[in-house]
Amino acid sequence: MTIKALLVGESWVTSETHYKGFDQFGSVHFHLGAQPMVDALKDTEVELDWMTAHEAAEKFPFEREGLDAYDVLILSDIGSNTFLLPPDVWLRSKPVPNRLNLIRDWVADGGNLMMVGGYFSFQGIDGRARWRRTPVEDALPVRCLPWDDRVEIPEGATLQSVASDHPVMSGFPAGDWPLLLGVNEVEPKDDATVVARLPDHQGGHPLIVTGSYGKGRSAVWTSDLGPHWLPPAFCEWDGYPVLWRNLISWLVAR
Repeated sequence: MTIKALLVGESWVTSETHYKGFDQFGSVHFHLGAQPMVDALKDTEVELDWMTAHEAAEKFPFEREGLDAYDVLILSDIGSNTFLLPPDVWLRSKPVPNRLNLIRDWVADGGNLMMVGGYFSFQGIDGRARWRRTPVEDALPVRCLPWDDRVEIPEGATLQSVASDHPVMSGFPAGDWPLLLGVNEVEPKDDATVVARLPDHQGGHPLIVTGSYGKGRSAVWTSDLGPHWLPPAFCEWDGYPVLWRNLISWLVAR
């Protein structure tokens, strides 16, 4: 069975100023951060479309039909403002449908949602992702915190399984998972299942949480899908594609 998934986010622009004595010049770089996931799902049952953060402001669907084309929606490293402030609202002061309501209602009617961690996921750096108390948070199996929720782990951390018999935890290579370097701190909802977390001595923060909302399902992976929180060794690990395939497969299973 082909599973159609839409990944939204994981792109950014950096601007640098170079100083050389009296002189200076600038440079700009456009970064695409989801390539590890795209490569991992290539030639699998998951047909992944990737909409960059810079396209999403205008191209993410305003009507239900656009989401109904997909089985799974993945939000990764993209803040709520991108959906709330398209050019018609920000530049032209025109009302448009609230796409956060659209996502929530789509999940309630049987859609499937995953949020992946990052600096603009959950509440994010300096609280700027702003998913707390939004309609999308209603559909997630976790609550966002009201502050900067990053947990930086420069020494590295490995996953600790909580529900080893959960389908998401099947099929991984034997042995410890590779190190990861950070997560977003969240609070699981009462009816959610914490599948994996960090070790107690590193806060025990949830890493994989699953749940349901209405007729749909939702899941979170609170670390990144690539560098910097996931080092190259993690992205090159044989279990990396298993992680995404398991999460997506669980979401659509009924």
